[in-house]
Amino acid sequence: MDFLSPEEWTAVALSLRVSFWATLVALPLAIWVAYLLARRDFWGKQVLNGIVHLPLILPPVVTGYLLLLTFGRRAPVGEWLYETLGLIFAFRWTGAALAAGIMGFPLMVRAIRLALEAVDPKLEQAAGTLGASRPWVFVTITLPLILPGIIAGSILGFAKAMGEFGATITFVSNIPGQTQTLPSAIYAFLQVPGGEASALRLVAVSVTIAMTALILSEVLARRAAKRVAGA
Repeated sequence: MDFLSPEEWTAVALSLRVSFWATLVALPLAIWVAYLLARRDFWGKQVLNGIVHLPLILPPVVTGYLLLLTFGRRAPVGEWLYETLGLIFAFRWTGAALAAGIMGFPLMVRAIRLALEAVDPKLEQAAGTLGASRPWVFVTITLPLILPGIIAGSILGFAKAMGEFGATITFVSNIPGQTQTLPSAIYAFLQVPGGEASALRLVAVSVTIAMTALILSEVLARRAAKRVAGA
């Protein structure tokens, strides 16, 4: 295990931790928002769609700065969260997870929304005519059918979180062992003489994780699709 130094392993482990929690917390909200955009018509739908996809369009630094203005210790929301729940996001790994989750959220929503739009609404309507409630129809009919999209979206969101840099470094800085994720560590190593070797090793790790996530997403989505088709 000498391929990476302890400092490099810390950055890798922190990135995995941040990406895992970012994906886990964002997934239920992504499913709900995707369902609203795919199945419901309401006032402000296009506004919601625009807000969801803003992180893909805005410079990541802008997203990070907005997070700092909203969730900083002295910001309205951040101060309330600290005083009420004891939660601190700014300059903590939890803030890195928040930033990563927001940056990966549009990818998750889009993948799940496309899966929802591919489901024939008549299947859900048929279950409803048999007396099933709307939540029960979603859990027993819709959710299994969109499982490939959920898997694909989750893994793409995880991979995006692993590579997030701009919003993270703006919101939580680049503190070794606390908020220094893989991209931040690569950046830090490139700023010091002799750090190119460490940066190159972390680049290799990043490429490996990203490719593994993409391949795994494709494989799991195909398997889930086959199970749904055979059910």
